[in-house]
Amino acid sequence: MAMAIFAMATPALSLQPSLPLHNVMLHPCFSTPLRFKAHSGTGIFCVLQQQQQRKEHHDRKRTGVDWGCDPLSLENGTLLKEWLSTEGLAKQKLELERVESGGRGLVAKQSLRQGERLLFVPSRLIITAQSEWGCKEAGELLKEAGVPEWPMLATYLISEASLGRSSHWFPYIATLPQSPTSILQWTEAEVGTWLSASPVRERALDCIRDVTETYKDLQATVFAKHPQVFPAKTYTLEAFKWAFGILFSRLVRMPSLGQLALVPWGDMLNHSPQAAAFLDSDQSNAKAVVFVTDKSYESGEQVFISYGKRSSGELLLAYGFIPPELNPHDFVELELALNEEDPLYDAKLAALREQGLSSPQRFPVRKDGLPEQLIAYACLVVSPATIPAHFSQMAEAATQAGTGLDIQSILSRDDETNAYELILAVCENSVADYSKFLESNEVQHVDVNQVGSIPRTSRHQMLKELAVALCQAERRILYRLQHILRTELRTLRSKSTGDSFIGTYGKKRSNGGLFGLFKWNVDFLEKY
Repeated sequence: MAMAIFAMATPALSLQPSLPLHNVMLHPCFSTPLRFKAHSGTGIFCVLQQQQQRKEHHDRKRTGVDWGCDPLSLENGTLLKEWLSTEGLAKQKLELERVESGGRGLVAKQSLRQGERLLFVPSRLIITAQSEWGCKEAGELLKEAGVPEWPMLATYLISEASLGRSSHWFPYIATLPQSPTSILQWTEAEVGTWLSASPVRERALDCIRDVTETYKDLQATVFAKHPQVFPAKTYTLEAFKWAFGILFSRLVRMPSLGQLALVPWGDMLNHSPQAAAFLDSDQSNAKAVVFVTDKSYESGEQVFISYGKRSSGELLLAYGFIPPELNPHDFVELELALNEEDPLYDAKLAALREQGLSSPQRFPVRKDGLPEQLIAYACLVVSPATIPAHFSQMAEAATQAGTGLDIQSILSRDDETNAYELILAVCENSVADYSKFLESNEVQHVDVNQVGSIPRTSRHQMLKELAVALCQAERRILYRLQHILRTELRTLRSKSTGDSFIGTYGKKRSNGGLFGLFKWNVDFLEKY
C-alpha cells in the first residue's frame, strides 16, 4: 500500500550528519536486567532530589514517554559504558563528564595527539534498520508494510524502549534524553513566536508537520490495525516525536552501504563548527566505528567532532542547540519573487518553472558575498520587456548548477542597478524584521553567552536564548551584505562607462570582484 509516509520530507532537509559508518551485524537478544544504583541522602541533597523528581515528572508529562533520563545524568552514561565494555568495547581514552556546553560530553582522560584513532565501538553494538527486534512481530509487520528507514528506526526505538529492561538496548535507551532538544519539542506557537524573524521558521514548521503526518500515516495503516502489537498508550504522537528527536540529534549516515545508524557512546561526542573529525568505519578491519582526532587535546579537555558543515539554523532544527562560538558555516536565506503586475510575469514564471524554480524563491547568503544565483534571479525580475529571449538564460543561471551570467550583455546599466537595488531592499526589510525582534522588550536583555549552558532557569528562557542567538548570527550576515551591496551600487551610479565590480558572474575580475571587495572591507565589517 502506498502511504504518504514514503514521501516524507524530513530526511530531505539534509539536517543529519553525513558521517560514514561501517555495516552492522545483527545482535543477539539481551535478557540480563541492569540494576541502577539508588541514591540516598538527607538535607540539601534531598531537596535537590525532590526538585529533580519534579522536573522528571514534568518532562514525562510534556513528552509522554517513561524512558530516558535527564540530559545531565552521568550515572546512566557510566552504566552504558560498563555494559558496552562487557559487550566488546575497547578500553577508552575518553570519559563521559558534565561539560559547560552541551550538558554531557566526552573528555580526554589523558593527553591525545593529533591523528589519534579513538572510540572503536564494535559494529554489532550499532543500531540500524536491519537490527533485530525485541518484539519480532512488530518488526515483521513494519517490513511487510514497506516502511522506510527513518520511521522504521523511530518505531524501533519506541518498541525497544517500551520493553524496559528486557530490551537488549535498555542500557543505551536509559542514557537517551527523556526530552530531546530538537525542534520537534517546540510547539507551533513557540516556533511562530521565537523564530518569527528568521527564515528557519518555515522549515521548522514543515519539519514538525512532516513528522506529525508521518505518524498519522503509520497510525492509520499499521498501528491501528495491530493494536496488540502496537498499543495506543505506547505508540503516541509524543513518543514518535521523542524518537524522531533522538534520530535527528544522534543518527549518522552510512553512505558506503546506504544505511543510517545510531552509535552508542559515540553519540556522546559533541559538535564544534571548527572540528574536522567525524565518525567512520575502521578501515583496517571494518568491524568498529572510530574517529581520528583533528587536533591534540590535553587531559580533561572536551573532545569534539563535526556533525557536518551546518549553519546555526540547521543545528537548531536538528540538534536543538546553537554553537556558542562563531560558526563559519552560517548563512541566511533571502527570498525574491517576481512582480505579479509585470506584463511579462507569465513568461518569466514559465522560464523559472522550466528550471525547477518558483516565485517566490529563497537563496542562501553567506558571510563571504552574494551567490551568483541570487543575482541572476534578481536580473530576471527586473528585466524589461525588450529582452524576453534572455529569460531562459537568466533562469538557468539562477539554478544551483548555473554556469554564470554575463549581465552586461543582457541588461543596461540602469537595469543592472535595479537588480542590486531589489536585493538591497529585500535585505534591508529582513534586517528590519530582525532588529524589531531583537529590540523587543521580551528579548532585549537576553544574554546569548548563556546559550548551551546547563542547567537553564527555564524552558521559556532556553527558547529565548536560542532565538536571540540565531537572529543575531543571521542579522550579522545581512549587515555584511548591506555594506557590499551599497558599495557596488555607488560604483554603478558613479560610472558612466566601463565595467562594474561584478560584471560577469562566475568569472574572476581583475579588480578582485565581489569577493575581493569583501576582503578589502573586512576590518570594517568585523564590527558587526
